[in-house]
Amino acid sequence: MPHPPVISDIRAATCTVHDLNAFLQDLRSIAADHDTRIICFNADMLAGKVHAVSAVERAVRAFEEGINISNNLEMECLLFAAGSRQCSIAATFGIHEGENRMYICCYPARAKVWVALEPLFRFVREGWDTIDPEKKDRLMKTYGI
Repeated sequence: MPHPPVISDIRAATCTVHDLNAFLQDLRSIAADHDTRIICFNADMLAGKVHAVSAVERAVRAFEEGINISNNLEMECLLFAAGSRQCSIAATFGIHEGENRMYICCYPARAKVWVALEPLFRFVREGWDTIDPEKKDRLMKTYGI
């Protein structure tokens, strides 16, 4: 029996991170204040928004079925995005110090969380679903295609 789609909200954004631990703590605080999870995907490592959506759906399903590998949904999403069972590899699919091009996911969807995230991110109307030759080569190498 097919699983129902996960209700989440994913938006494209950029940000600059100077102190990763402090930034992640800010995200955790905002998530707790809004009773949601905030997952940050490195858009340069994904084959578009649909890749992020699929990772979230699979991670939520893994927790529901009790077959999750990690202790938290955020890392489980990154594991599915990376197609890996290694947290050290999956971490490269998340936020990092410096300039970031991200897909930000809010699960479960909470409309007001986006206002709280505005000081941290610059939301953009369009995502990064176009795959140029450089990104194609990087994705093929990353996924062993």
